[in-house]
Amino acid sequence: MAGVSRKNISARSHTRKSKQHSFQVSSGMFRTISLVLLMGFMAWVYQTVLPPPPKIVGSPGGPPVTASRVKLSDGRYLAYKEHGVSKDQAKYKIIYIHGFDSCRLDYMPLTQELAKELGIYMVSFDRAGYCESDANPKRTEKSTALDVEQLADQLGLGSKFYIIGFSMGGQATWGCLKYIPHRLSGAALLAPVVNYWWAGFPANVSKEGYSEQLVQDQWALRVVHYAPLLTYWWNTQKWFPPSSAVAHNPAIFSRQDKEILPKLAEWTKHAAQIRQQGDFESLHRDLMVGFGSWEFDPMSDIENPFQNNEGSVHVWQGDEDLLVPASLQRYVAGKLPWVHYHELTGAGHMFPFGDGMSDAILKALLLGEK
Repeated sequence: MAGVSRKNISARSHTRKSKQHSFQVSSGMFRTISLVLLMGFMAWVYQTVLPPPPKIVGSPGGPPVTASRVKLSDGRYLAYKEHGVSKDQAKYKIIYIHGFDSCRLDYMPLTQELAKELGIYMVSFDRAGYCESDANPKRTEKSTALDVEQLADQLGLGSKFYIIGFSMGGQATWGCLKYIPHRLSGAALLAPVVNYWWAGFPANVSKEGYSEQLVQDQWALRVVHYAPLLTYWWNTQKWFPPSSAVAHNPAIFSRQDKEILPKLAEWTKHAAQIRQQGDFESLHRDLMVGFGSWEFDPMSDIENPFQNNEGSVHVWQGDEDLLVPASLQRYVAGKLPWVHYHELTGAGHMFPFGDGMSDAILKALLLGEK
């Protein structure tokens, strides 16, 4: 019996060791498979989050160069278009900064009659990453201001010039007032986009303005501000609605905007060129800069550049703008008593392109007319 017991014990021991070995092999295989799956998932996430490289203008297979361009100090090219009288004959020289999802061809109307009457030369340009201006992976709220200064110097506009910025271009104009105020003769900001995270906004004021946005835009801007590396993914994934401005959601336009838009049918002819370098370098990076963490706050870090009234700064805002809350624009203007604030009753975001508005804006800026 003892011999039989020893045999049984030995058999049971061998079976137990075999099971342990099998478990160890299975456990090792499970860890290996899990690791492979995790690496595959991470690779998928990386590919999903990582934006594609920009399509470089003028490169083989890239968009062609059709515009006049200047070469900047960092080697990038900036595309521009001239309007009005020649700069040699001009009394007033203006640089126009376009808005979100637009380009140098979408400038504020300037009639030839007014240009000749007042002697106005205007140049519009593609901001970095738009249309035919090279992308700038280091773009900040400061870089556009320095691009403006270099454009003025390369075109020979003189020591001082005027600037007009619309929407995101208006926001960029705050950068010009901060970083190159000594180069300005005057500035007009047309429905300039506000950054809800500017430190000068009391929490309740910013929260109220933020809540006026569409819910999808509230989420899109949270991603842009708090997780900028996910901006491309958020605006290209199919599970949640992206930024309404990126998606051309008509809900962002007011009643007046919808009346004005048909008059801008000319814009559709070059719409495909605006994003031709890729949505990330044009639209998404615009959002990341516009709603990121700024180095300065317009309400506290910009001084009046015209202490002796040799120039003026104007902010124009529609009270029915569905993209930029008028309440926040009023607050910003209220903190800067030297800014001439014009609020337009019944106007939406696209008011600068309404009948007669461009003349009124130009005459207020250049001649001081009210």
